[in-house]
Amino acid sequence: MVTSLIELRKIKLNESLVLPLAEKINAGFPSPAEDFLDLSIDLNKEFIKHPDATFFGKVSGDSMIDAGLDNGDLLIIDKSLEPKNNSIAVCFLDGEFTVKRVLREEDKLWLVAENKNYQPIPVYPENDFIIWGVVTTVIKKIL
Repeated sequence: MVTSLIELRKIKLNESLVLPLAEKINAGFPSPAEDFLDLSIDLNKEFIKHPDATFFGKVSGDSMIDAGLDNGDLLIIDKSLEPKNNSIAVCFLDGEFTVKRVLREEDKLWLVAENKNYQPIPVYPENDFIIWGVVTTVIKKIL
Protein backbone atom coordinates (compact mmCIF):
# COMPACT_ATOMS: atom_id res chain seq x y z
CA MET A 1 0.00 0.00 0.00
CA VAL A 2 1.30 3.43 -0.94
CA THR A 3 0.71 6.45 1.29
CA SER A 4 -0.88 9.02 -0.97
CA LEU A 5 -1.12 12.74 -0.71
CA ILE A 6 -4.52 14.17 -1.38
CA GLU A 7 -5.72 17.70 -1.77
CA LEU A 8 -2.50 19.17 -3.15
CA ARG A 9 -2.97 22.92 -3.06
CA LYS A 10 -0.92 25.83 -4.37
CA ILE A 11 0.22 28.29 -1.72
CA LYS A 12 -1.22 31.79 -2.07
CA LEU A 13 0.75 34.61 -0.53
CA ASN A 14 -1.54 37.56 -1.17
CA GLU A 15 -1.21 38.65 2.44
CA SER A 16 1.18 38.19 5.29
CA LEU A 17 0.13 35.89 8.09
CA VAL A 18 1.54 37.71 11.10
CA LEU A 19 0.87 36.27 14.53
CA PRO A 20 2.15 37.09 18.02
CA LEU A 21 5.32 35.22 18.91
CA ALA A 22 6.37 33.99 22.32
CA GLU A 23 10.05 33.59 21.62
CA LYS A 24 10.86 31.35 24.57
CA ILE A 25 8.33 28.85 25.88
CA ASN A 26 9.60 26.79 28.79
CA ALA A 27 8.70 23.13 28.83
CA GLY A 28 9.41 23.08 32.58
CA PHE A 29 7.92 25.40 35.18
CA PRO A 30 6.36 28.61 33.84
CA SER A 31 7.99 31.94 34.56
CA PRO A 32 5.54 34.70 35.57
CA ALA A 33 8.01 37.30 34.24
CA GLU A 34 7.41 36.06 30.68
CA ASP A 35 3.66 36.71 30.50
CA PHE A 36 3.91 39.14 27.59
CA LEU A 37 4.18 38.90 23.84
CA ASP A 38 5.94 41.75 22.12
CA LEU A 39 7.27 39.99 19.04
CA SER A 40 5.51 38.74 15.93
CA ILE A 41 6.18 36.20 13.22
CA ASP A 42 5.04 36.00 9.60
CA LEU A 43 4.39 32.30 8.98
CA ASN A 44 4.61 32.74 5.21
CA LYS A 45 8.11 34.20 5.46
CA GLU A 46 9.15 31.66 8.07
CA PHE A 47 8.10 28.50 6.21
CA ILE A 48 7.79 29.39 2.52
CA LYS A 49 11.09 30.22 0.82
CA HIS A 50 9.99 29.74 -2.81
CA PRO A 51 6.32 30.78 -3.09
CA ASP A 52 5.92 29.98 -6.79
CA ALA A 53 7.15 26.41 -6.24
CA THR A 54 5.51 25.66 -2.90
CA PHE A 55 2.39 23.58 -2.30
CA PHE A 56 0.44 22.10 0.59
CA GLY A 57 -0.35 18.39 0.72
CA LYS A 58 -2.28 16.34 3.24
CA VAL A 59 -0.91 12.99 4.41
CA SER A 60 -3.16 9.98 4.01
CA GLY A 61 -2.04 6.75 5.64
CA ASP A 62 0.53 5.59 8.17
CA SER A 63 3.62 4.60 6.21
CA MET A 64 5.66 7.57 7.47
CA ILE A 65 4.65 7.62 11.15
CA ASP A 66 8.18 6.94 12.42
CA ALA A 67 9.34 10.09 10.61
CA GLY A 68 6.65 12.07 12.43
CA LEU A 69 4.24 12.27 9.48
CA ASP A 70 0.81 11.14 10.63
CA ASN A 71 -2.48 10.67 8.83
CA GLY A 72 -4.06 14.10 8.33
CA ASP A 73 -0.85 16.12 8.78
CA LEU A 74 -0.37 19.04 6.44
CA LEU A 75 2.92 19.14 4.54
CA ILE A 76 4.67 22.10 2.96
CA ILE A 77 6.33 20.86 -0.22
CA ASP A 78 8.93 22.83 -2.19
CA LYS A 79 9.25 21.77 -5.82
CA SER A 80 12.30 23.98 -6.41
CA LEU A 81 14.57 22.06 -4.03
CA GLU A 82 16.87 19.36 -5.33
CA PRO A 83 16.23 16.18 -3.33
CA LYS A 84 19.24 14.86 -1.50
CA ASN A 85 19.84 11.29 -0.51
CA ASN A 86 17.63 10.55 2.51
CA SER A 87 15.27 13.47 1.82
CA ILE A 88 11.59 13.05 2.52
CA ALA A 89 9.89 13.82 -0.75
CA VAL A 90 6.58 13.71 -2.52
CA CYS A 91 6.95 11.42 -5.49
CA PHE A 92 4.72 10.53 -8.40
CA LEU A 93 4.97 6.78 -8.99
CA ASP A 94 2.91 5.01 -11.62
CA GLY A 95 -0.07 7.35 -11.41
CA GLU A 96 -0.07 7.92 -7.65
CA PHE A 97 1.42 10.53 -5.33
CA THR A 98 3.27 9.18 -2.33
CA VAL A 99 5.45 10.62 0.42
CA LYS A 100 8.55 8.58 1.25
CA ARG A 101 12.21 8.86 2.11
CA VAL A 102 14.30 8.81 -1.09
CA LEU A 103 17.40 6.62 -0.91
CA ARG A 104 19.97 6.30 -3.68
CA GLU A 105 22.34 3.33 -3.73
CA GLU A 106 24.79 3.26 -6.61
CA ASP A 107 22.49 2.83 -9.61
CA LYS A 108 19.34 2.01 -7.58
CA LEU A 109 16.62 4.29 -6.23
CA TRP A 110 14.35 3.30 -3.35
CA LEU A 111 11.28 4.88 -1.79
CA VAL A 112 11.44 3.94 1.86
CA ALA A 113 8.57 4.06 4.33
CA GLU A 114 9.19 5.05 7.93
CA ASN A 115 7.03 2.27 9.34
CA LYS A 116 8.32 -1.28 9.81
CA ASN A 117 5.06 -2.66 8.36
CA TYR A 118 5.97 -1.40 4.87
CA GLN A 119 8.71 -2.66 2.57
CA PRO A 120 10.96 -0.32 0.55
CA ILE A 121 9.73 0.30 -2.97
CA PRO A 122 12.36 -0.07 -5.72
CA VAL A 123 12.08 2.38 -8.60
CA TYR A 124 12.89 0.93 -12.01
CA PRO A 125 13.53 2.74 -15.31
CA GLU A 126 10.21 1.43 -16.64
CA ASN A 127 8.27 3.07 -13.81
CA ASP A 128 6.47 6.35 -14.46
CA PHE A 129 8.37 8.23 -11.76
CA ILE A 130 9.28 11.76 -10.75
CA ILE A 131 10.37 13.33 -7.50
CA TRP A 132 7.69 16.01 -7.37
CA GLY A 133 8.96 18.05 -4.42
CA VAL A 134 10.81 17.99 -1.11
CA VAL A 135 8.93 18.13 2.18
CA THR A 136 10.19 21.10 4.18
CA THR A 137 7.66 21.34 7.00
CA VAL A 138 4.94 19.29 8.66
CA ILE A 139 2.02 20.99 10.39
CA LYS A 140 0.23 18.92 13.02
CA LYS A 141 -3.03 19.29 14.86
CA ILE A 142 -2.61 18.42 18.52
CA LEU A 143 -6.30 17.98 19.24
